[in-house]
Amino acid sequence: MKYRKLMVVGTVIIGLLPLSINAAEAALKDQATKAMHRATDFFRTQVSTEGGYLWRYSEDLSLREGEGTATDTMVWVQPPGTPSVGMVYLTAYEATGDLYYLGAARDVAYALVKGQLRSGGWDYRIEFDPKQRQRYAYRTEPYKEGARNVSTLDDNNTQSAVRLLMRVDRALDFKDEKIHEAVEFALSTLLKVQYPNGAWPQRFSAAPDPAKFPVKKAGYPDSWSWIYPERDYKSFYTFNDNTIADTIATMLEAFDIYGNVRYRAAAEKAGDFILLAQMPEPQPAWAQQYNADMHPAWARKFEPPAVTGGESQGVMRTLLELCRATGKKKYLEPLPRAMEYLRRSRLPDGRLARFYELNTNKPLYFTREDYKLTYSDADMPTHYSFKTYYGVESIAREYESLRAMDPVELKPSEKVRAPQLSRSLTARTKLIIDQLDEHGRWVENGRLRNDEPDNITRRVIDCRTFINNVSALSTFLSAVR
Repeated sequence: MKYRKLMVVGTVIIGLLPLSINAAEAALKDQATKAMHRATDFFRTQVSTEGGYLWRYSEDLSLREGEGTATDTMVWVQPPGTPSVGMVYLTAYEATGDLYYLGAARDVAYALVKGQLRSGGWDYRIEFDPKQRQRYAYRTEPYKEGARNVSTLDDNNTQSAVRLLMRVDRALDFKDEKIHEAVEFALSTLLKVQYPNGAWPQRFSAAPDPAKFPVKKAGYPDSWSWIYPERDYKSFYTFNDNTIADTIATMLEAFDIYGNVRYRAAAEKAGDFILLAQMPEPQPAWAQQYNADMHPAWARKFEPPAVTGGESQGVMRTLLELCRATGKKKYLEPLPRAMEYLRRSRLPDGRLARFYELNTNKPLYFTREDYKLTYSDADMPTHYSFKTYYGVESIAREYESLRAMDPVELKPSEKVRAPQLSRSLTARTKLIIDQLDEHGRWVENGRLRNDEPDNITRRVIDCRTFINNVSALSTFLSAVR
């Protein structure tokens, strides 16, 4: 198996002269270096639980949450949780070469190793309380009958965990046995749970029975109910929340890091599923999820069988990425039909509906109180985007560019461009440093889900802010390095 080592950003710049910085920039570099170290130290020693993280904390750390309310023995996998924080530690390491940040990323990787399920992936959260851990079938714990063993690909959970582990594995020269073994187990599992047609489910606990999932092209059901059937949809072929797109990206990166052709083949097989899943006329786009008959199907009570204006655009961008990564233009073939369909499906305000009724192409919405399907957008729930952005023209420009290229030119360059100093980057760096308090925290006004009343404003520590600020400081330090 071929491995490709991570190289510090400053060592992979080809053909660029070292930057010359003035005294003011040198002073700011020193301040940025110290600020990033202080902020990371606070996160590692005060915020972290066993190396992992949630989403948001009250200023005094007494209240905390992921997507839902959390305890001080719990961490979150779903971004911007544990893997996302680990990624920015790696970014800081690449920008500075300081092994302190690699150690921080390794701590995160160890937390994920402890949260890997026997099914091969991850749940939304990881429990570290010994009693609570017994409820889950973690690989590091003794087997317990009936323990929860459902891995999820929803919301970039398992995928983000695998990608962080792969990158830490590479940064450690593939020498940490626990991390390396967890990666290999996760990747082999993703190969096993891939359906015969190339799709992946939303959640899984074991490999599928191939006989129950024949390879078919997408089509319209003879009929479908407007009444939510409350069915289990975890086995459906799922585009919703970028499930398949994130898994494809994970497998492509796995091929890039490890050189194992099975990972690239899995990504291409998923691309072939996308070709199968394009609906026929009159709606040649994609649904959020499909059943084993390759018909659009219900998921949650606000996700009906429909052609989607939202996920379809994400699917199209995935096809563009597959074309770039593989040099195969067959992945461009569905795009002209899909683009023309979405152009003629725009709403009067220029956006797209999230859902279009099968065959009629009428926009579908739900009522706020009782979640009944309706053609009216007068009383929609507010927690979900039933209207979405229109980004077809940017997709069209990239399509035309790729279509005109020689296949050899499609493969992305491995060169890494150095970030450039600019007034805006320097100004942002100064602001980030100024906002860091004496404890090494970025504290801001915000609200937690478990606050009562729900309109309360408090001071919070947000992982998104930490990630964004450390990333910006790393960019500045890379530019002046």
